[in-house]
Amino acid sequence: MESNLDFKQLVDGIGEGVVVASAAGDIIYWNAAATRIFGFTEADAMGKSLDIIIPERQRQRHWDGYHKTMETGQTRYGNDLLRVPALHKDGRTLSIAFTVAMLHAADGKVSAIVAVVRDETQRWAEERELKRRVNELEAGLKS
Repeated sequence: MESNLDFKQLVDGIGEGVVVASAAGDIIYWNAAATRIFGFTEADAMGKSLDIIIPERQRQRHWDGYHKTMETGQTRYGNDLLRVPALHKDGRTLSIAFTVAMLHAADGKVSAIVAVVRDETQRWAEERELKRRVNELEAGLKS
């Protein structure tokens, strides 16, 4: 069955951020939801390093894994939902969840990686507050 689906329209219209980075780690695609999540416009992000959204303390670990993935063509996170801190354009820290997929060139080498991202900052803060309240209640029961 042939599809007349407009994939650009699909990716641009979904509520999840879609960020595609080259094998070198430069942003080559950035949808409107990525702008909503991170605050950077498409013009701000295109051609820039992923460092614009990676907190400094996570960068070394990120790039070690990223370069290994680009060299081997394999990621241990294929179907896993990853939860990590990220940076907003205004400097605040976000809590994001994302999945990744490898994109390959005709020769089979990895050409890019795509991340489908959701902002979980509010959910994470609510969960943290609930844990704090449970701890307080448990401490009160022990007294």
